[in-house]
Amino acid sequence: MSERKVDVAILGAGSAGLYAYPQVAHSGKSFVLIDGGELGTTCARIGCMPSKALIQVAEDFHRPASVAKRFGISGTEHLRIDIPHVLEYVRDTRDHFVDQVLTNTVDEMPPEQVIESNARFIEPTLLETEEGERIRADAVVIATGSRPIVPEAWQAFRDRIITTDDLFEQEDLPGSIAVIGLGVIGLEIGQALRNLGLDVVGIDQLETIGGITDPDVAKSAIHAIGQEFPLWLGHPAEVEPMADGRLRVTAGEHSIEVDKVFASLGRRPNVDGLGLEELGIELDERGVPRHNPHTMQIGDLPLFIAGDASTNRPVLHEAGDEGRIAGYNAAAGQVTEFERRIPLHITFSDPNIVRVGSAFNELDPQTTAIGEMRVAPVGRALIMGKKHGLIRVYGDKHTGRLLGCEMCAARGENLAHLVLLAIQNGMTVGELLQMPFYHPTMEEALQAALRGLYRQVETKNPGPITELRTR
Repeated sequence: MSERKVDVAILGAGSAGLYAYPQVAHSGKSFVLIDGGELGTTCARIGCMPSKALIQVAEDFHRPASVAKRFGISGTEHLRIDIPHVLEYVRDTRDHFVDQVLTNTVDEMPPEQVIESNARFIEPTLLETEEGERIRADAVVIATGSRPIVPEAWQAFRDRIITTDDLFEQEDLPGSIAVIGLGVIGLEIGQALRNLGLDVVGIDQLETIGGITDPDVAKSAIHAIGQEFPLWLGHPAEVEPMADGRLRVTAGEHSIEVDKVFASLGRRPNVDGLGLEELGIELDERGVPRHNPHTMQIGDLPLFIAGDASTNRPVLHEAGDEGRIAGYNAAAGQVTEFERRIPLHITFSDPNIVRVGSAFNELDPQTTAIGEMRVAPVGRALIMGKKHGLIRVYGDKHTGRLLGCEMCAARGENLAHLVLLAIQNGMTVGELLQMPFYHPTMEEALQAALRGLYRQVETKNPGPITELRTR
């Protein structure tokens, strides 16, 4: 059987694969991009972008009714929403973003460099497509993405289970739904569906939501979002079909009948069909090859893994970084280690849920100081009618260096980037307090939390006024 020879083969045309591609192309090395699924990234097709379009519509519809009377606005009871039209709009928006991705990447490649097929390993550097074509590559980047987890026991009524892969293809939405799994995706979609008028209950076997590890922030978030729809926490969900076509969902002492279930139980890396187990590669409990997160190299083989397939940090900018690292090292012929970015996680719920830098459960309580500020008294929050939430910032007791932050707060997505910039630049809490905080903004809530932290650290700013440098 004849073999096609290239320098680098990239498995997967999602975010990680498309970030690997320029690194290889700019090196001048020959390559192929192999993908047997729908082209376009998870972010553009079923993740970040269509979900934010849905969230925005839901928020715009819900907010007038939720705050109108308080502001002296009447007539909101006449607002109506056309769910099929909303879903069509979301699909149109999704298609726009997918087209942008493909126009700037895959569509620019010569046809012979794009193989629309799945492939598996015959040898560490030999791949075979479903059509029997064999590709010999000096190096391979595995960027095959992931898929939603749906328990085997639910397959018998799979037509009543919705995941992110099929949510945006729905022509209409059910009247009632149980969202099982309240991580980032479940929380965002659950709140959006509630704001669109569905009867929603959220369920998670953990005692927290949105990936929060700080118990005080978790309590605040649960209180805020729990006022909008019931949250059943601390028990796994059991689902059984009913004779009338509905589903009975039970968690602990709670039970409810709903039309459908939105399953948000995490995602499984798409590595199980690649034949890796036959190559003698060490795999972890999820079947993912063990690899160096600073080089993305698998053992000492000319194989590199990136994006959701690696299960490291399943967010777009991290997938992009991993794709860049994997693509660069695959093409370079020698392996370079790269520093990874400060962790940043944002849940686009209302209020936003944010984790930056070191999480609460990663800190040493003996050497860590904590400052906090409740959102309720903050002037801008009161003006916006978004008074729920809590900001907690963490610093080193001795040096005052900022370590991390967890928060549940309106406009937390913006505050997160300010905190991240300070951490990445090694700033102390005192140095951060020397920057101006405009009034009235939500940044003043962060300023108040930083002041609380500053009082507890040993290293203080020189001079008589904390916020000002002397000349």
